[in-house]
Amino acid sequence: MTQRIYIIGAGAIAGHHAEAIARLSTTGEERPELSITDAHPAALAAFAERFPWVKTYPDTASMLNEPAQADDVVIVATPPVAHAELSCLAFRSGRHVLCEKPLAMNKAEADRMLGAAREAGKLLGCCSSRFAGLRTTAAVKTLLAEGKLGRPYRVNWIQRRQRARTGIEYQPSSRWFLQPAISGGGTLMDWGPYDIAGLTEALDPVRVDVLDAWMADPLTGHPLQAEVPSEVEQHVGATLRFHLTDGGAVPVHYERAACCHGGERSLTEIEGTAGAVGWDWLCWDGQGDIVRHDDTLGEPVTDVIRVTDDSPGLMDKPIVYFLDAVAGRTSPAIVGDRAAFNFGILCAIYDCIRTGEPQTVAREGAY
Repeated sequence: MTQRIYIIGAGAIAGHHAEAIARLSTTGEERPELSITDAHPAALAAFAERFPWVKTYPDTASMLNEPAQADDVVIVATPPVAHAELSCLAFRSGRHVLCEKPLAMNKAEADRMLGAAREAGKLLGCCSSRFAGLRTTAAVKTLLAEGKLGRPYRVNWIQRRQRARTGIEYQPSSRWFLQPAISGGGTLMDWGPYDIAGLTEALDPVRVDVLDAWMADPLTGHPLQAEVPSEVEQHVGATLRFHLTDGGAVPVHYERAACCHGGERSLTEIEGTAGAVGWDWLCWDGQGDIVRHDDTLGEPVTDVIRVTDDSPGLMDKPIVYFLDAVAGRTSPAIVGDRAAFNFGILCAIYDCIRTGEPQTVAREGAY
């Protein structure tokens, strides 16, 4: 039976999903049947012109009106403000849902989405999986599992860009990224889902404490910022404590900047009592480095290992991984309570900033 995929939203990200779905047929499998709808007729028409093989519908209700098949998948590719409502509608139609990141606008919405998935007996997935399943991250997990780093006692996850604001320098036509009533927040909602996905994949925490957090929106002279002032944070940081499955705990210094006046920096590193490791968690060009630091006869030693990654492409991962999960195959897909847990960490950071009080989020079933 032909795989059927439905996309809600015909914007820029929907085009990436359509291209990824088209590439599925190059593996020898039949190309899935793809349908799409958008509330804006002009966007839908432009999408149809670009992808004439895709079936278009004037609205979500008519698209999802046909009887569901067991493995039908709906991709919610709208701005975050509509994620919860449309995901729940798709679940009620009897279909699995792969939702764009961030998963929702707040924790209450994410909980409602997870509840709707369970009621329907379907999977809820999140597209924060674009950097999941990399060989570099797998190597780090192996080092930790085999005790090669000793007891981990510090983690640094610092990703600073000076001018990379979505809605200003990047994809300036999508001004909604700067409006929290639509986007849910700034760079923490935009890039934070990938950061948290990478951290939780590597360390597999059962609980996360947000001990302290802050955010800022640095001012620049960019003409677009003067035209429509940003209402969201572009620089955010937090002190976290990850509680691990072995009962240990490790502090995590987290920082993400899409705009800052200090220097650019990318540091992803775990330090342990027997060694440290830094790794390329992006592998933009299909290759990445694993940098190990340890000791030989009292002298520091550094080894750099270049790894070729054979996982699906950046934009292919969400749908490829999710279809594997739907089929019951082992997959790095971010689904169900794991998707809700990761998103809950982002919400806890915001709550800590808002209240000035520490926050805790636990993975379901961990205690």
